[in-house]
Amino acid sequence: MDLNNLKLNSNLIKAIKEMGYTEFTEIQNKCIPAILEGKDIFGQSKTGSGKTAAFGLPILQKIKPGEGLQVLILTPTRELCVQVTQVLNNFGKYSKIKAVSIYGGVGIEPQIRDIKKADIVIGTPGRIQDHLGRKTISFQNIKYLVLDEADRMFDIGFINVVERIIAHTPKEKQTLLFSATLSESVNHILKKHLKNPIIIKSSEYVEPEKLKQIYYSLEYYEKFSLLVHLLKKETFGIALVFCATRREVDLLTRNLRKQGIKVMGIHGGLTQNRRQQALNQLKSENIRVLVATDVAARGLDIPNITHVYNYDVPKTSDEYIHT
Repeated sequence: MDLNNLKLNSNLIKAIKEMGYTEFTEIQNKCIPAILEGKDIFGQSKTGSGKTAAFGLPILQKIKPGEGLQVLILTPTRELCVQVTQVLNNFGKYSKIKAVSIYGGVGIEPQIRDIKKADIVIGTPGRIQDHLGRKTISFQNIKYLVLDEADRMFDIGFINVVERIIAHTPKEKQTLLFSATLSESVNHILKKHLKNPIIIKSSEYVEPEKLKQIYYSLEYYEKFSLLVHLLKKETFGIALVFCATRREVDLLTRNLRKQGIKVMGIHGGLTQNRRQQALNQLKSENIRVLVATDVAARGLDIPNITHVYNYDVPKTSDEYIHT
């Protein structure tokens, strides 16, 4: 789709061009016109397909700055929350639209101040629920609700919290649900809260010709030595290593560092500063390896990754395919 055919205002087009967008992804081409028309959307596409722009651009087009909180976007992790906020503020910088991040692990008082100035709030369910309990946030004027990476959000136990949050929003709103997979919980929310939704699917999986898959059959005690060999001898770019638990992430990170590998770990038990530091180091290529749990890394835009190692076997095939 041509940028000029999207019916976006000049402020958005200027920001889009500055960010280097030359063409739109499949999910963006399908979602943007439908959202501009006011339709509820269920968008199913793989992580990294450009969902933030798919819902962010039409929302930024439709809201008015300075009229209070109009948009709520829920994400499963702090990192994704920060990433979505950064992207929306970049898109909206000439429109004077303010997006803020609301997540746990940091002080709540600055967030209370930020909410008062926000047009858009991007938050994790737990901290949003905290603000509702404190009555420091109101959704009475919400016009747009976005559930991003919904399958992961529900997999980690947030479905009941999300239901309670939705109950605080107006019935008359546009709801946009994005998920890599159609799980039972996602289907429940889809049927209960979306009105005559348009179902939009893009390619679910990585194109086979772009993906080389290798597996090794070995004893548990052999895994670390093999991983070190692969990282030092076979990995020519940035590597992402997935572990099943936080403890495994910490242990593997320490041991890889002892082998002279530039590595950092990321999981939900770390402070937000530590987690963000790891991502910043990776994006600036000061480290070569990020060790993570699937929950912590889901939905993040990390450029230049050439290798993904599953140090522990994923629980489901979907986790393997969509990571």
